[in-house]
Amino acid sequence: MWYYRVLVWLLLPLVLLRLGWRGWRERGYWRHVPERLGWYPVAPDKAPRIWLHAVSVGETRAAAPLVAGLQAQYPQYRLLLTHGTPSGRDMGKYLFGASVDQCYLPYDTAWAVRRFVRRYHPAVGVMMETELWPNLVLACEDARVPLILANARMSERSASRYRRFLSLTHTMLTRLCRVAAQSDEDARRLRELGAQRVTVTGNLKFDQQPSQQLLDLASHWRAGLAPGRLVCVAASTREQEEALILDVWQRVAPRDALLVLVPRHPQRFGAVAQLLEQRGLASVRRSSGLLPTVATRVWLGDSMGEMSAWFALADVAIIGGSLLPFGGQNLIEATAVGCPVIVGPYMWNFAQATRAAVDGGAALALTDVQELADVLLSLLADEGVRQRMHDAGLKFSQDHRGATARLLPLVAECLTQDVAHDG
Repeated sequence: MWYYRVLVWLLLPLVLLRLGWRGWRERGYWRHVPERLGWYPVAPDKAPRIWLHAVSVGETRAAAPLVAGLQAQYPQYRLLLTHGTPSGRDMGKYLFGASVDQCYLPYDTAWAVRRFVRRYHPAVGVMMETELWPNLVLACEDARVPLILANARMSERSASRYRRFLSLTHTMLTRLCRVAAQSDEDARRLRELGAQRVTVTGNLKFDQQPSQQLLDLASHWRAGLAPGRLVCVAASTREQEEALILDVWQRVAPRDALLVLVPRHPQRFGAVAQLLEQRGLASVRRSSGLLPTVATRVWLGDSMGEMSAWFALADVAIIGGSLLPFGGQNLIEATAVGCPVIVGPYMWNFAQATRAAVDGGAALALTDVQELADVLLSLLADEGVRQRMHDAGLKFSQDHRGATARLLPLVAECLTQDVAHDG
């Protein structure tokens, strides 16, 4: 453990330099910098807290049903939501407003995480997916704050990286109060790395329900389009994927079809807008408040918190991060509204959900990105296939719900453990 602490100290100046550099691209990184070092400007009240860490946008959105469940079951506790990125923090504010407290989780230096734990001293901590940090885990153990790893996933690729530092990984995993894994495969890999008290609870993302407000927004958008106009949403796209998708779209899509591009990271909205301008494509930005006209080929989804509305609008969805080796993005939100899904060959971050969606008929998986043009054209041309995938997507989502209900008893168990310690 000592070598890790020395390494963190040596890397901290570089981490701070990188934070400054990222701030040039996304100014949100320059806000609340002291929190990243464990300094918080306002002393919190003495209300007991349940702490939930959701590093970025995807984890924050996945946490929504858990937040609702915790607030309903434990109204006497204040919920503290921590993040690692500005976009995650913005999403938390959008989703939960003033009903939760928010701050950044500090960098994993021993003194910063101890200051964080002393300041808030939560009754229990819930870490989403694979957000584990050695100094933080040990600081929580010293302060007798039980930790739960929730919605935990561990791909074979990730497991191989953790095995390189097996002693450190084992130190973290054996100190957790409970581990709630997404699937049997995730549970197996986590146990092999040292996790104990592992329970398969399923994927919280299946419990996310699109709000009626977003469904109404999608209906409003659809009413503003020409009757029968086909819409394809490319969701959570990453660098270079937009160009790849546009190449296919310009080559094979019907002239009256509409492409919606929704980049994964807000700091890239401007760059994607420039790409559309360079290609001479008639486009409109969501942030302009204008709806597409019959001449619009591409609608740029430069907004936050509207992904369910985009999926509800679309006839077909292409899942970003899967066409190039980024590991893929969440397809569950699309299937929840019955949107037929196309995924590329790089979905290792969501391997189990992808296999289940393909097997259930809710998604089509490309073995090679060169297949995108043929698969997209075929799907746009066949309303019957789209309807069958729509129905399969709704069934797929319904069949996999319930992770929140299975996770809440584990939180209760760890809260009881904490009370027993205090007694």
